[in-house]
Amino acid sequence: MIAMYHRRFARLLSALALGALLVQVAGCSTFLAGKSSFGDNALVGTDFLPPIPGDTAAGNLQNGSNHFRNGDYGYAAAYYKQAVDLSPNNVDAYFGLAASYDQLHRYDLSDRVYASLLKLTGGSIQYYNNLGYSYLQRGNSQGALAAFQRAHDLDPSNEVVANNIAMLTAAPGTGGGQLQ
Repeated sequence: MIAMYHRRFARLLSALALGALLVQVAGCSTFLAGKSSFGDNALVGTDFLPPIPGDTAAGNLQNGSNHFRNGDYGYAAAYYKQAVDLSPNNVDAYFGLAASYDQLHRYDLSDRVYASLLKLTGGSIQYYNNLGYSYLQRGNSQGALAAFQRAHDLDPSNEVVANNIAMLTAAPGTGGGQLQ
């Protein structure tokens, strides 16, 4: 039964990560300027991506979303990175980039993106919910619960956040269902 809830929770959180791309918030950050931040890791460098007509932030965002949906997280990260480079105020691109890095288990990079997102969003419900999912992927259930609870504090009526907390606290070793 717990395994069933765990699978449902994983699917829900994956859907939340994709849903994060739908919220548009204004902001400004130049922390990810330049296209060389991929370093010597397994991510796809932006120089090898197929060209997009007009090379727009919207086109890169769409390609990033398509690749993310298909499980091609390296390509998704590369396209989201290009979208961030072209439009540093595009919160959707930052959320997609963070989620892609999380899926690639490049938490060092996703932490940097989450730091920029905190500045851009001011710590929105979506920010804390996605951060909670990132911690959950890392195996840090206490960090995940703290982030989900912070989102809950911002909007106690948010059913998605309430369900995340309920499913996480129902899992063994995470607080036994008690909100703190």
